Amino acid sequence: MQALLEGIKQGRFVVFGRAGMDLFADPIGVKSVDAQQFRADLGGSSANICAGLIKLGCEAALVTSISDDAVGRFAVNRLQDYGVGTDYLTVKGGEYRLSLALYESCIEDFQNVIYRNGAVDFQVTDQEVEQVDYSRFGALITAGTVFAAEPSRSSTFHAFDLARASGLPVIFDIDYRPYSWPSPEVAAEILTRAGEASDLIVGNDEEFGFMAGGIDKGLDKARDLAARGKLVIYKMGHEGAITLTGDAEIRTGIYPVTAVKPNGAGDSFMAGLLASLSQGRDLRDAVLRGSACAAITVSKPGCAGAMPDIAELDQFLTNHLPDQPSRP
Repeated sequence: MQALLEGIKQGRFVVFGRAGMDLFADPIGVKSVDAQQFRADLGGSSANICAGLIKLGCEAALVTSISDDAVGRFAVNRLQDYGVGTDYLTVKGGEYRLSLALYESCIEDFQNVIYRNGAVDFQVTDQEVEQVDYSRFGALITAGTVFAAEPSRSSTFHAFDLARASGLPVIFDIDYRPYSWPSPEVAAEILTRAGEASDLIVGNDEEFGFMAGGIDKGLDKARDLAARGKLVIYKMGHEGAITLTGDAEIRTGIYPVTAVKPNGAGDSFMAGLLASLSQGRDLRDAVLRGSACAAITVSKPGCAGAMPDIAELDQFLTNHLPDQPSRP
């Protein structure tokens, strides 16, 4: 674990996965079906993580493919606006398309429609990941969506090998999205393989349960991974999280807020967790700061734009206390 933490402390991350475009109904509370206007921003789990890291004082570069159209160029512009490194973006022509998410800022009957036909981010190749200068970074991050199809599945595992050869630890957000996968069986097999190849694994109880073959087995799966020397963050929604180090379990609660939408929390949590560890904070504090980032993000419209900077996070923590963990 020491090598993992030392890599994170460098504060420089290379991130694999998708960028997208978010369209969210405006104003707050309006359903998409009734909306007369939408706001647009950067989307996609890995791009969101990058934006969150940058806002919290880290460096992040995204490795992905971008469609050769106005939507792809919009995403590149927004990545650059947030300060995300774009040296390793590859533009793909033809009928490949950037991911598009259409949602609203409401909790009741929340609708999130994601368009993934001909997803361009699945087109990352071995040759493209070999162009990355891994020596520039302290750690590799990926979200599980990259493994849902070829060639990005194989190329990301190849990137794992290249990162390890350069001394980088691997950080894995399970991020299971059923609609991206050919079957649950393939997803369980490949996500388990990715988890076993990683040093830090973050997921919720449903995702660990899915990998283990039943939600009642998820915590045992997380404990098994931790027993093999991995750092595991087992998230349980409103019940908080368990951080497993192999020889310890740290239970933390959440920060209660009035949410305006449910999405973006996981990406913001990851950014807050890693940025806090990069600043030398201990595990418990880093997880709580990640939880605070998630709370801030769900309390505002959008995802990347809703993620806090350091000043906003510190002010939130001054005025809020976390709930106590609900599980003993």
